[in-house]
Amino acid sequence: MRHRRAFLFCGTALITLLPAGFAPALAQEAASEQEDGTQVEQPASGLTTLDRITVVSRTGESSMESLASVSQISGEELERRMATTSNDVFFGVPGISVYSDGRPSVSNVNIRGLQDAGRVSVIVDGARQNFHKAGHEVSRMFWLDPELIKQVDVIRGPSANTFGSGAIGGVVYFETKKAEDFLRDDENYALSVTGRYESNGSGWTTSAAGAYRFNELASIIGNVVWRDYGDYKDGDGNRVDNSGFDVLSGHLKGTVKPTDNSELTLGWTGSSDEWSSTATRDYRLDSNAFTGEYKISDAEEKWLNLNVKGAVNLLELGQWDSGAKSGYDLRTTSFDIWNTSYFDTGAIAHELTVGGDWVYDDFTSNASSGGADPYNPDGTRRIWGAYAQDKLTYDWLQVVAGLRYDSYELESSDKSSGDRLSPRLSVGVSPFRDGLLAGLQVYGSYSEGYRAPNTSEAYISGEHAAGPGATFSFLPNPNLRPETGKTWEAGVNYSAAGIFRPDDTLRLKAAYFHNDIEDYITTVFVPSFPGNSCFALGSAFCFQYQNVYAAKIDGFELEGRYDAGRYYAGLGITIIDGHQIDSDGTRSDLATIPSASVTLDGGMRFLERRLTLGGEVQFNKAPKGATFAEDYTLVNLYANYQATENLRFDFRVDNLLDEKYVLPIVDTSDGSFNQPGLTVKLAATVRFGG
Repeated sequence: MRHRRAFLFCGTALITLLPAGFAPALAQEAASEQEDGTQVEQPASGLTTLDRITVVSRTGESSMESLASVSQISGEELERRMATTSNDVFFGVPGISVYSDGRPSVSNVNIRGLQDAGRVSVIVDGARQNFHKAGHEVSRMFWLDPELIKQVDVIRGPSANTFGSGAIGGVVYFETKKAEDFLRDDENYALSVTGRYESNGSGWTTSAAGAYRFNELASIIGNVVWRDYGDYKDGDGNRVDNSGFDVLSGHLKGTVKPTDNSELTLGWTGSSDEWSSTATRDYRLDSNAFTGEYKISDAEEKWLNLNVKGAVNLLELGQWDSGAKSGYDLRTTSFDIWNTSYFDTGAIAHELTVGGDWVYDDFTSNASSGGADPYNPDGTRRIWGAYAQDKLTYDWLQVVAGLRYDSYELESSDKSSGDRLSPRLSVGVSPFRDGLLAGLQVYGSYSEGYRAPNTSEAYISGEHAAGPGATFSFLPNPNLRPETGKTWEAGVNYSAAGIFRPDDTLRLKAAYFHNDIEDYITTVFVPSFPGNSCFALGSAFCFQYQNVYAAKIDGFELEGRYDAGRYYAGLGITIIDGHQIDSDGTRSDLATIPSASVTLDGGMRFLERRLTLGGEVQFNKAPKGATFAEDYTLVNLYANYQATENLRFDFRVDNLLDEKYVLPIVDTSDGSFNQPGLTVKLAATVRFGG
């Protein structure tokens, strides 16, 4: 714990020395004026998140304008949800599930039934979260404290291929906070402190943030967060052993504007996370991501909108089994560059984006018995690609056409490589010019994605205990072929204002999709018989990662919000089904298909919008292939009160009915762990600035 105390001391000292800060509860809210002239912070409507520019568009569009299934979670929504982990961030967002096997210390992301091994690309300020470890725990590990997040963009399906190779399921892009996001217009510095308590697990969170604006050209922000949580209880009141965790997180980001048309941002985000999975197995995950971004644009030179991003992400996982330590380290280096040019050819407006990216993963492991862990062998993976995408607009017609080239090299005990071209085509029509249907857009799209196998999938080996006196072996497969995702999607975007009241607004996105994954990679049972490689190892049976014939996933998603100022309501729907077809034609349910769900969210605002009261109801239908999960319903309540300009209180009750439930997409090889029961959250934020 000594290094953690030093980390905390240094982080707190840094925040204290910075004559600056930010109260997350106040950051994203727009100020309004009372009758006496006092400025009061306005809670955001439940709707504005659908109209803000998304990071994943790369052409300066909102999720409502995108011809794809895109969602955005803003700072306001994060505050209302009082998110403890990344699992809480995405509550009710269609098509995405985040889970942690009942142990909320690290997270894995599932989009449209695809997860693990980079099928979903998770990016933090340009730093790719590629860590993957084969085992009985969560295989795709990352930690990002919700207190550090400015906004999250989610794009479902491979139409996000401008964000690099592998994302056949989609992309989750976290953007952390900058000083300009937090400081008010008349402030050069600010400081905030937040304290929070959670009843289930007696969890405490302490957060301090500071920001300073040197002048109009330079600013800096720092943040440190400490979370200390004990074991929680499930809906039956039973304690879930080893579900507690301690996390210390920090964040620094500085921005400099060298010229009127350019901006340089340098950042660091890190954490030290400790938890246990059994009475004899402990973990510590240390992460440090260093990021840089340079962008330049000129309003008079529309051909120039250049963005350059680079990142180094270091993750070190220590695992102690009865005191014996194993180690797993991943260094991910990435580089991303693109430029968007705006021009016209006759009556057609173009937004042409050309770019390329390069990612290098260097993974090493150290087994407690000595040498590399055979289940997670040492290896490197190089992935690079280039793309061109043109967004064409002609009156009522919009077309997005793109082509991406991917190439990879995988090296461990053997070498493998491959490359491919992946197209994208989306067509949107806005047929109505007047009336309530003027904001209607109908679109269709087809996109492809390409995912290379990782070193663990291709080169895993070694014996594994299947029970007392019984073992089996893993067989490597360096001839694994990459997965190819082909997605058809038909969708509707609709926006309107003044429907029932002069100031009300409605936003709606709905889509049906069909995803066909060729050469889907999964573990396959290999019998032992004379002459085969399993028999040569002396094993009774074996498992091996192989390319099954295909996986097919279909679904429907809807996201809608209505806001009338005094009251608001939201609706999210996810319906999904999927199966795999083995090489012999056998059809079986995919184990990674999440629950179908319907989420209702609504509330009212009082006291010049300083007080918000609301609630959420979510019904979850277990997938037909689930052997242990059942249907369940969650009811949550929340209240947010802006007492003064610099004091805010937050209150939330999760799982009000104490529902006992388990997520269907978790690994149950070490047991099935119920999710938390009734949880009460209380928080207060104090802010100072000048």
